[in-house]
Amino acid sequence: MNVFTKSMFSTIRDSLTKDEGGNRAKWKEFLKTEAGNIYTVRLVPNVSDPAKTFFHYFSHSWESFSTGQFTSVVSPNTWGERDPISEAYLSIMKHGTDGDKKKARAISRRENWLVNVYVVNDPKNPDNNGKVKILRYGKQLHKIIMDGLNGDDADEVGERMFDLTDKGCNFKIKVERQGDFPTYVSSKFAMPSDIEDMDEEAVAKVHAGIHDLDTVFTVKSYDDLKETLQLHYYCKSADDAEEEAEASETSVTQADRAFAGDSTGPEEESKPSSESDVLNDEKVQELLKGLDG
Repeated sequence: MNVFTKSMFSTIRDSLTKDEGGNRAKWKEFLKTEAGNIYTVRLVPNVSDPAKTFFHYFSHSWESFSTGQFTSVVSPNTWGERDPISEAYLSIMKHGTDGDKKKARAISRRENWLVNVYVVNDPKNPDNNGKVKILRYGKQLHKIIMDGLNGDDADEVGERMFDLTDKGCNFKIKVERQGDFPTYVSSKFAMPSDIEDMDEEAVAKVHAGIHDLDTVFTVKSYDDLKETLQLHYYCKSADDAEEEAEASETSVTQADRAFAGDSTGPEEESKPSSESDVLNDEKVQELLKGLDG
């Protein structure tokens, strides 16, 4: 019996449609993709809580101005909360000098999604075959998935994208090279097909073996993010910032004040905290290149 129901599909579709309108230990669970390959997966629903099948988030990343190491944090905007990095960036773009703005542009803001996938075929790492991995993807793959959920391809795909039986559709992730970056626009859902050795017991095992996407990143508070800005953008420790705040007015620019946590700009726009938020492993940047569909 297939435990994945139409009501589950509706909940998943509605939660993601509504969305439209750094724990390093987790990286090994991500499916890494490389240009020149086609990865075949089947999306796996969260049958216990269908609305959590996808995890949609925003993040900031840059090379630390104090250490030169790769720094990445998830934006609190992910949970509808204030983000000091975004506030500071907007303040700089409104009030900063040309030099301030150039420096601020080193910080990139990205929108991504996570979903559990059953790996049918990983041509680069066959050891992943038959395992549940986390697919991290961007806007190109998101459009294809949304078209399959409730867009132009919904009649042919729809709930079949989550069905692990022979009635389900594999997701063919085709990674091509466009200049210096990978592109995923040729990816698509295939016709319904079975998965080898995927009987009722195996389906239940896959459903039970999904990763909790809500815990991939841990919460980083507003104040913690301000400290990250102090150290990795403003190049000052928390103690330095406190001493400076107690001193008389200095010649610090308004832009530097913003990144020091004294943002007076408009509010706008993570959850990772702890030392693992600053992913200083040299392999991380290379890894990220294969995680942005």
